[in-house]
Amino acid sequence: MLYFFEQFLNGIQLGMLLFLLAAGLTLIFGIMDLVNLAHGSLYMLGAYFAASFAEWTDSFLLGAILALAATALVGMVLEVVAMRRLYGRNHLDHVLGTFGLLLFFNELVRLIWGPAGMTLSLPPEMLNAIEVVPGLFYPLYRLVIIAVTLAVAVLIYFLIMRTRLGMLIRAGASNREMVGALGVNIKLLYTLVFGLGAALAGFAGLMQAPILTVQIGMGENILIAAFVVVTIGGIGSIRGAFVASLLVGLADTVGRAFVPDLLRAFLSESASSSLGRALSSMTIYLVMALVLIVRPEGLFPAASK
Repeated sequence: MLYFFEQFLNGIQLGMLLFLLAAGLTLIFGIMDLVNLAHGSLYMLGAYFAASFAEWTDSFLLGAILALAATALVGMVLEVVAMRRLYGRNHLDHVLGTFGLLLFFNELVRLIWGPAGMTLSLPPEMLNAIEVVPGLFYPLYRLVIIAVTLAVAVLIYFLIMRTRLGMLIRAGASNREMVGALGVNIKLLYTLVFGLGAALAGFAGLMQAPILTVQIGMGENILIAAFVVVTIGGIGSIRGAFVASLLVGLADTVGRAFVPDLLRAFLSESASSSLGRALSSMTIYLVMALVLIVRPEGLFPAASK
């Protein structure tokens, strides 16, 4: 039971990180109708910025704040320089253009930081484990990820649903031509939204950096999971992204933890190990297929967000 609860917490923590990535992705797609494969590169840049700034300032918190600002700035510059050329084009052009940007950022990181990976060290107080239930000690930093991401989710909801900027974002997603006709600077709005999406991706990257090695291409695999989240939750829906992130995080973690053990009851050790790894990696796609069979537009289509 304790092992199951530990894996449950791991799934929640993974889901929270996926939400940060998927929220920016679904904002950009829902408002700009832009398929952005370079979103994973912003996740990678957030991790590299955090590792560098934390080393220069000797402060994890200050490094994280500077990394957020730097990633948002890169995102806004990227929107002005490159993304504006893709608006109004078909999704194939978006895929080709942003895939080229993904390759560009991989080589840029290699040029600036070198081919070797980096590490981001946690403050000593974050290295502790606390007893969440009797007999189960869980890393404090993973609990911090869950708590901070929940706070970010609340802030995003407040921004989108309770502020003037959020009203303009929702209006721009519904009818950008009308919003522009009413005197709103659509170009500036798009730049701010893209910068927000970039900051969320960078935040996910810097939060994951102390757990995994900061390396070139680190955003590509998790970007696939983020697209699965957006598809399950409903394209353009922040609420859908949050619910789907938890669902995908739990499905992936619990599947990897328990599917091989279940197969050992029926198959040999070698067969259960190889088949278990294959089935575990397929879990989130099976969840996506089941959801889309029942609700082809996702759990919370954009119209209901």
